[in-house]
Amino acid sequence: MDFRRRPPKSPVTPSSDDTSYRFHKDLTPSSSEDHRRTTIPPPKASDALPLPLYLTNAVFFTLFFSVAYYLLHRWRDKIRYNTPLHVVTITELGAIIALIASFIYLLGFFGIDFVQSFISRASGDAWDLADSTDADRNFIINDDDHRLVTCSPPPPKLPNPEPIVTESLPEEDEEIVKSVIDGAIPSYSLESRLGDCKRAASIRREALQRITGRSIEGLPLDGFDYGSILGQCCEMPVGYVQIPVGIAGPLLLDGYEYSVPMATTEGCLVASTNRGCKAMYISGGATSTVLKDGMTRAPVVRFASARRASELKFFLENPESFDTLAVVFNRSSRFARLQSVKCTLAGKNAYVRFSCSTGDAMGMNMVSKGVQNVLEFLTDDFPDMDVIGISGNFCSDKKPAAVNWIEGRGKSVVCEAVIRGEIVNKVLKTSVAALVELNMLKNLTGSAIAGSLGGFNAHASNIVSAVFIATGQDPAQNVESSQCITMMEAINDGKDIHISVTMPSIEVGTVGGGTQLASQSACLNLLGVKGASKEAPGMNSRRLATIVAGAVLAGELSLMSAIAAGQLVKSHMKYNRSSRDISGATTTTT
Repeated sequence: MDFRRRPPKSPVTPSSDDTSYRFHKDLTPSSSEDHRRTTIPPPKASDALPLPLYLTNAVFFTLFFSVAYYLLHRWRDKIRYNTPLHVVTITELGAIIALIASFIYLLGFFGIDFVQSFISRASGDAWDLADSTDADRNFIINDDDHRLVTCSPPPPKLPNPEPIVTESLPEEDEEIVKSVIDGAIPSYSLESRLGDCKRAASIRREALQRITGRSIEGLPLDGFDYGSILGQCCEMPVGYVQIPVGIAGPLLLDGYEYSVPMATTEGCLVASTNRGCKAMYISGGATSTVLKDGMTRAPVVRFASARRASELKFFLENPESFDTLAVVFNRSSRFARLQSVKCTLAGKNAYVRFSCSTGDAMGMNMVSKGVQNVLEFLTDDFPDMDVIGISGNFCSDKKPAAVNWIEGRGKSVVCEAVIRGEIVNKVLKTSVAALVELNMLKNLTGSAIAGSLGGFNAHASNIVSAVFIATGQDPAQNVESSQCITMMEAINDGKDIHISVTMPSIEVGTVGGGTQLASQSACLNLLGVKGASKEAPGMNSRRLATIVAGAVLAGELSLMSAIAAGQLVKSHMKYNRSSRDISGATTTTT
């Protein structure tokens, strides 16, 4: 922080038109200038003493002990000769004053030298300079008016930056890079100006390295279709991140075999899910059921009174009004179909939760457009309705919420399997009784003690995130999509185990967003759910939701078995640790 301070012996009051009385951050010494830069220590309290500090201390030491000895000697004589102690001479009075003065001085622990550190620290705090010391502050003196100002120290640099590898750019591109650095050309406008997404990413990348002074050489640039993300997936790209994709399976689900792609950097995850798929396959596979399919959006509107807000609630939830609302809502898309409307009040504020089917799309934009249509329609009957926001968090998107856990959002799926006892022993290396007990104490009781909201599982989010990234879903919706309760029960007289996962909020789609990118589209094609279903709208997205639940079931079965058998740490040490030194490795693309 820059500030102005006057030297104590040369006070000068600036005039109102003195334009030179400013912060001197950008002053540089020059032979043609009348300014000189020098380093001056901040004034100390001890500077006001007439003698050097060590002589002042010696004087007060001598004075204290001398007058103390003198007064004690005088009081002893008075006691000896029965002289009243309160009768003092002028000499004794001076000695008492000297004793008090020297005692006060010594009470500060040898005086000003000790306390001036606190004084200087308080002065620094007053000027908001706690991060710097007095010795580090640079002072500038203007010889014309004897003003003293300071310059803030330069910001610290990040340690050990990697050297920047400057690409050899064409002269035209080099000029554009300089314009981006200077701010003449906004970085976000490069695609529209150049008409070449790859070239725009390359120029933006080079400008970024020069501005920050740090290299991003390891971030790949080549080998990616930047035109495919323009206007729908990512803005201002400078490269792309490589995430390895592993395959777990075959997952035998509802009579079909699926090879499940999982994009992850966590070792042991794919191997563990694959083991669960194996145990389920040998035991006859798993079955799934889609319980509900409906994306939600909940705007918040406000009225002048709670009574007026309640009138809206009664109108929206009246079965006679639903048909009219559905016609208005469904105008947004040929796939959007309004399913239900639920309204909740908070005083004079109304939160209206719309739920609709969205075909094979995940459907956030579709349901938002339908809600907008309804809100515009409602203004005719409720002109005093103030729309605060298209989303009031009663939806609820990308946040853990009980409403999603209870009511569901997206696809609500239950998936189950029966694993034979011999498979539990041979493949999973544990027992039915151990699995059932662990599930009760860990997934149910333990999660309840933790106050979990929809987290009654071992690691559902692990599998959900990996499949989401591989298939182009919104990774942020892993929050509600991973809400899951895992149940295990011994059946057939305790010989076999029934395992199930119930997931009420799997939010997936097979069209739109990241599903259109080449890599993600390939993973969807591998599962046989790429694009929109021609047979029945929404069938591909529902099937993808069941695959996610089936993969979660396999992951839960394997991890719980590893924990029950005491193999968790051992397996992670084997698959999730590497002794190979890859610190010097660089990424190359063709």
